[in-house]
Amino acid sequence: MNYLLDTHIILWTLFDPGKLSESIKEILVDSEKQKFVSGINLWEISIKYSLGKLDLGNKNPDELLITIKDSGFRITEIPHQILSAYYKLPKKENHKDPFDRMLIWQSIESGFTLLSHDSKLEQYIPNGLTLVTNRI
Repeated sequence: MNYLLDTHIILWTLFDPGKLSESIKEILVDSEKQKFVSGINLWEISIKYSLGKLDLGNKNPDELLITIKDSGFRITEIPHQILSAYYKLPKKENHKDPFDRMLIWQSIESGFTLLSHDSKLEQYIPNGLTLVTNRI
């Protein structure tokens, strides 16, 4: 099974693993499972870092990318077919985060299981999202 990490899961894995549930930790350490980080995650990290909304300790986003790769995560880009079909993802009144919505769509279209901290994403399950939430 292939897993796509949301941005919080990436950051907690690297900086604060105590915030991860046992079920997420089990997935992350299982060498049989492929774990992916999206270009969307990297874009979100870079934007929030540049706005001063994200502290990466003594790293910048470029250095964090190296750490992500060195940690065994694979980087996946978003094919143009997924980007052009994004309009098909239904709008949800109580969830409008553009980064999350793009990760949801990428997960649905690419067959990833999304690892997230956000239980609001469960509302996308009827739309084809496979999700594991970080419930401690």
